Amino acid sequence: MAAADKSEVTAALDTGTFNEVQLLLAEKRTSLSAMRTGIAVFAFPLSVLSVLIATSKSYEVHAVMHWLVPLLLLNIGLVALGIYLVTRAVMRIHRYDRLLDELKRKNKRLAELLY
Repeated sequence: MAAADKSEVTAALDTGTFNEVQLLLAEKRTSLSAMRTGIAVFAFPLSVLSVLIATSKSYEVHAVMHWLVPLLLLNIGLVALGIYLVTRAVMRIHRYDRLLDELKRKNKRLAELLY
């Protein structure tokens, strides 16, 4: 194999590795966005319940029970969805970090760039 062929193979390997790193970092950013969304979805029911508790002197609970029960069920669903999104995002972020660490162990130049 000629020296030019070896450098082309090395350059292609580096390009492939860096493309793989870019893909993993893009996926990690997507997971961080999903986590941010999960936190927002989780926080919304808490703020709604805060307002209901703060204004509870303005209404009779028994008179508005037909509104409170569906609202509480919806809030429970939103809290569950928020927990699911955050948990899934954290698991994926850890997975992408492990894959990036594996790539850094294989490529010294990459390890220098991503410390």
